[in-house]
Amino acid sequence: MADELLSRKDIPVELTWDLSLIYKTEDDMLADAAKMEKITEQIANTFKGRLDLPERINECLDMYRQVIEIAVLIGNYCNLAVSVDYYDTYNMERNGKINRRISECMSRLSFIESEIVMQEDKVIDEAVKGSTANANYLRNILRGKKYLLHPEVEKVLAAMNQTINAPYDIYETAKLADMKFPDFTVDGKSYPLGYSLFEDDYEYDNRTDVRRAAFAAFSAKIREYENVTAAAYNAHVQQEKIMSKLRGFDNVFDSLLFNQHVDRPLYDRQIDLIMEKLAPHMRKYAKLLCRVHRLDKMTYADLKLPVDPDYTPKVTIEDSKKYIEEGLSILGEDYVNMVQTAYKERWVDFAQNKGKSTGGFCASPYGRGSFILLSWNGRMSDVFTLAHELGHAGHFKAANAAQSVLDVDVSSYFVECPSTMNELLMGHYMLKTSDDKRFRRWVLANIIGNTYYHNFVTHLLEAAYQREVYKLVDEGGSVQVETLSGIMRDVLTQFWGDAVELTEGAELTWMRQPHYYMGLYSYTYSAGLTIATQVCKRIEKEGQPAVDDWKRVLAAGGSKTPVELATMAGIDITTDAPLLDTIETIGNMIDEICELTEELEK
Repeated sequence: MADELLSRKDIPVELTWDLSLIYKTEDDMLADAAKMEKITEQIANTFKGRLDLPERINECLDMYRQVIEIAVLIGNYCNLAVSVDYYDTYNMERNGKINRRISECMSRLSFIESEIVMQEDKVIDEAVKGSTANANYLRNILRGKKYLLHPEVEKVLAAMNQTINAPYDIYETAKLADMKFPDFTVDGKSYPLGYSLFEDDYEYDNRTDVRRAAFAAFSAKIREYENVTAAAYNAHVQQEKIMSKLRGFDNVFDSLLFNQHVDRPLYDRQIDLIMEKLAPHMRKYAKLLCRVHRLDKMTYADLKLPVDPDYTPKVTIEDSKKYIEEGLSILGEDYVNMVQTAYKERWVDFAQNKGKSTGGFCASPYGRGSFILLSWNGRMSDVFTLAHELGHAGHFKAANAAQSVLDVDVSSYFVECPSTMNELLMGHYMLKTSDDKRFRRWVLANIIGNTYYHNFVTHLLEAAYQREVYKLVDEGGSVQVETLSGIMRDVLTQFWGDAVELTEGAELTWMRQPHYYMGLYSYTYSAGLTIATQVCKRIEKEGQPAVDDWKRVLAAGGSKTPVELATMAGIDITTDAPLLDTIETIGNMIDEICELTEELEK
């Protein structure tokens, strides 16, 4: 039975992250905010109206990088504090104030890009030659030249950044602060319920009556917020459509893919091939779950069940350290040292508490370590999640060390590759530790049920749903509850067919992810895992040369496009081959799980 969630103040400190690694005190953070504003004023007074020479452009950008570095630090310090407790009004107010100060600075400095882009190409080219740290930023300005608006318009947009992002803030506040879940009852027993309790605990519960009752109670509660959630989401996608039109893009898809440095065929391929080619394999997996659990029918509420519920050992946080250190040791001593530092210096927030963000993420502010949020439940899936987030940490540790702050942001098409790579390395390591068939099935089922399911099914179905929403919006339409639920239901039906019964509430899955407020992000999980699968195969086959290539990829940060990064790793993503091979790999694993199940049952 799940425990009632504690308030943040009652959580043991060793289960929380240490934000003093960013700033020792709030006063230190506020001092840096003032410094940011002072440098902003100096830049505006010194360079506004004078960015007509390559030397001055680079002098300006050198100071601008200082502003960005501080903005990243103070923004993370305040936002991360909010993410673990949406009930803390002081932190919420402080975060709002800091975001406004950052927006004001970015608005004052919006002239930089506007003035640079007005120069002749040869002037910008000379500036590129004059600074390695600024070169890629300047090349991207050239690339986006035709999409920039009038300088005054860009200034206004920068100043309104917090307002433009309001739909996401509204969604998160409704979800994490306003939704109060009542207990639910099964056979006279009362069970506590909450967002993280449901998604991290009850969805995996082996007791069918409890699991399905939890799904029903959870769905009933979020349904009460369906209209405000739909309104927030509609406002977000309408804003994206308006911006794509103002900037002169042909459609909203091209606008959102532009900053990912990928084209429409790569996006559509990822969704179309998985919806068509992976669906039969996953239906087979769903039917296996139904059989081994002796269910009356396979419903949407049953899809997170483990294949072998009696072979799911509890894992402590201390246990996870050993698993991850050994599983990722193939990446070298420096990588293992980073993992050890993450535990020792409290980079990870393991706690479960009221008002905490659901899911998991990793923030890696420039010049500091990383900060990983998750909710520890003591399952092997948590070990894979932590390895995943440490993949982000390792990626940005390498990129931050090798690149300027302007070149660390990696295309979202690629950003989930290092994280999912770690999950695969963990799985492959564990397969080598035992010849026991039951253990092998358990590990394979973890890889399918966690790594591939999460990235190739959960997020991919989000992406398929999201594509239909943007098609409607691109044609001038708007979206309400009935439309959104209808699209989600159609996508789920297309993928699962008659293998899974869509329980009432399944259509509300569109309410459960913040990814929809992050552009075309959901599909990139499967894109990154496709590359990771192929690179992992290279590492298994070639050893150190492939690892060395991979480390060069990590250090490249955002200085290369996704196609270029994949090429550096030895993978050609301009063809269907990597994705088709990855889908076949998933199918082969599911086939082996089925075969092992038959052998074990005999």
